[in-house]
Amino acid sequence: MAQPLSRVERRKQETRRDILDAAFECFAERGYHGTSITHIAKRVGIAQGTFYLYFQSKRDIIDQVIDDLVERLTIALAAQPPDSPTTLGDYRRQADHIGESLTGVFTADPRATRLLLLQAAAVDDEMAERVLTFYDLAAAIQATYLQHGVDAGYFRADLDVESAARAVNGMLFAAVMYQLRDPSPQAMESLARTIRELIVRGLGAGIDMPSTNP
Repeated sequence: MAQPLSRVERRKQETRRDILDAAFECFAERGYHGTSITHIAKRVGIAQGTFYLYFQSKRDIIDQVIDDLVERLTIALAAQPPDSPTTLGDYRRQADHIGESLTGVFTADPRATRLLLLQAAAVDDEMAERVLTFYDLAAAIQATYLQHGVDAGYFRADLDVESAARAVNGMLFAAVMYQLRDPSPQAMESLARTIRELIVRGLGAGIDMPSTNP
């Protein structure tokens, strides 16, 4: 059983969270390049020296936030064994579960989502490459699910799995970006339902499945 945190440790965690919150606010107001350590420290109400007890630089904040988000997204994308479905209906249910896991990660902290999808690539070339590498990893994971569908016979035999994986993920990440504008559950569910229908009916091996639309 984990031991409860001491008052000092709780205070350290609170200060770290305060710094992250202030950094997000400053990045939103001033942009990454227009934000300095002074801006962040002033927003929190701490000395600059205190900032450096928690982060090496403002870039270190971006790195840690993106690393954490990418790890959680990767876990969500691989949340189900790719080879578990045996029918298109099984795949639909699996896709629903993965979609719910992804939505949970993205909605847990919309600011981190906005950072990854809209801001991080503009930080510098290295960060842009990290974002693109994440998209490549996400496509590779998606491709394992689609390839199993081809092998099991519920996806078309002539499917270009790699391109299809990128297209599916493109729809998923676009839906998340729309959610940043309209976070209502109804809007997200409508998009998710449409994406599921496009995947099932577009990639299915000529199998007629009844629509789940109400």
